[in-house]
Amino acid sequence: MPAAALPAAPARRRTARAVTGAVVATVGAYVALALATGAGGAPPPPAPLAAYRPPVEAPVVVRAFAPPPRPWLPGHRGVDVAAAAGAPVLAPADGVVTFAGRVVDRGVVTVLHPDGRRSSLEPVSATVAVGQAVLAGDALGVVAGSPHGTEGGPGVHWGVREGDVYVDPWDLLPGRGPVVLLEAPAG
Repeated sequence: MPAAALPAAPARRRTARAVTGAVVATVGAYVALALATGAGGAPPPPAPLAAYRPPVEAPVVVRAFAPPPRPWLPGHRGVDVAAAAGAPVLAPADGVVTFAGRVVDRGVVTVLHPDGRRSSLEPVSATVAVGQAVLAGDALGVVAGSPHGTEGGPGVHWGVREGDVYVDPWDLLPGRGPVVLLEAPAG
């Protein structure tokens, strides 16, 4: 090929970097897929079940879960539980803190649980840090004063998401969720 037809050295380096990046991204996607599906394309093992508990002691729901009919419409995507300002806010299940900070005008703590669900609690003055492992019942912080509170007065709003879908946190508590039929052990 004549020298005049070759792109300049900087252009060749940019092209080589772009191709290398695309190859690395593709290989990474295949590795992630292989890890997710397990050896031989078998489905991944089920996520471990999480044991949930209320985020405050002696819980009283003052506003129930009321999801909107469409995701973009207004609704109540969690439960409000009565709690006095300064009361401990507890981890609803084992997990890792993925957020502890302010959202607009209130403190929020989010915990990722082993089953893939995410609990978010507000208004909370956090005593935990991002990346911290917590067990069900560990203190995440205390109920913070908020200009809005919850609909029934001071309290904690507890929202839970499975992916991008909000689910009723109260249904996750022992004895409160939907009935699940279990297979009887053989023998």
